[in-house]
Amino acid sequence: MAKARTLVVDHRRERNRWGAPADRRRTRARTGARPGASLLEPVEGFGPNPGALDMLAYVPRKLAPDSPLVVVLHGCSQDALGYDASSGWSRLADELGFAVVFPEQRRANNPGGCFNWFLPAHSARGLGETRSIREMVEHMATTHAIDRARVFVTGLSAGGAMASALLADYPEVFSAGAVIAGLPCGAASSMQEAFRAMSDPRPRRAEELGDMVRAASPHAGPWPRMLVLHGTADETVAPGNADAIVSQWLDVHGLSPDEARGDAVDGHPRMSWTQDGRTVVQQIMVAEMGHGAPLDVGSGERKAPFMLDVGLSSTRRIADFFGISGAQPKGAGSKRATALASPSAMEPERNLPRRTAEPEAPLGWPLVTRCGSALDKLLRGFGLR
Repeated sequence: MAKARTLVVDHRRERNRWGAPADRRRTRARTGARPGASLLEPVEGFGPNPGALDMLAYVPRKLAPDSPLVVVLHGCSQDALGYDASSGWSRLADELGFAVVFPEQRRANNPGGCFNWFLPAHSARGLGETRSIREMVEHMATTHAIDRARVFVTGLSAGGAMASALLADYPEVFSAGAVIAGLPCGAASSMQEAFRAMSDPRPRRAEELGDMVRAASPHAGPWPRMLVLHGTADETVAPGNADAIVSQWLDVHGLSPDEARGDAVDGHPRMSWTQDGRTVVQQIMVAEMGHGAPLDVGSGERKAPFMLDVGLSSTRRIADFFGISGAQPKGAGSKRATALASPSAMEPERNLPRRTAEPEAPLGWPLVTRCGSALDKLLRGFGLR
């Protein structure tokens, strides 16, 4: 228990690196953010919440009907406001006219602030944290007349691994996703497996990886599109995980690795696979970047722990991949960023399934009391201790 208490204290200290304490940060979000700060506000009572997550969101004042929605998942030791302030998602939403939702992990669920992507009770369809996030999407869609054919998800590290789970669990909900420094769906089903998958992912056949997605839901297609971004010098989540995510979704889409088209974006190699005239899988490997999200401070994004200025805006690259009009980064048509086949118009609207058929799930998971030493090892693996 002493070790568990130490972990909580350490991560409270880490959280303070991201900004003011929770109450003051919430107040600032409501009363007007300074330039470069987050525009997010908390949302209460969004629906069933078996994963015991918090919800923050930003909706532009004059949001048009049938606008897109982007779900953004932070990494370990981060929170929604800090991740947004650095990445600029809410500011881009205000600029381009779309809504954003930031699920936020509670320290009572995981003292490191990690989404529990490696626990089936939180990563399976209809259960725990993924169910809570699904409820947030439904709340936004019904409250703000969101275009259900343009709902997207992205995440960093543990948030990226949870994004992989969401795309597999709810492929009828999400049209596309982007995983930054994350892991494929099915990479782990316990904390111990998570350690191994992060540092030394075992080789799997493409069909085996694809089967994990196909087995996660009763859905039979069409499937979400996938963008993968990863640093080549990442020593926390091995770059081999990026290759596994690509292999997984190529198999789901019935594509061969040999069908790739390569170019460079902002000086970094990019591989794209197209189907029926649109890019369905894309991979950007950021040269010499460690563990974190690639940013471009020149475009107004801000450096922070695990938010790395490499001259490439992952936020705008992801929004552009999602097909959000106006998101294309400056210079995207230059020699440094040769244009590939642009995403086509989104698929026809797909109604969300009736939620009453989904099973309920237990609340949370007592990481502090039962897994102090194992959690400490996991956080070290994520580079947070």
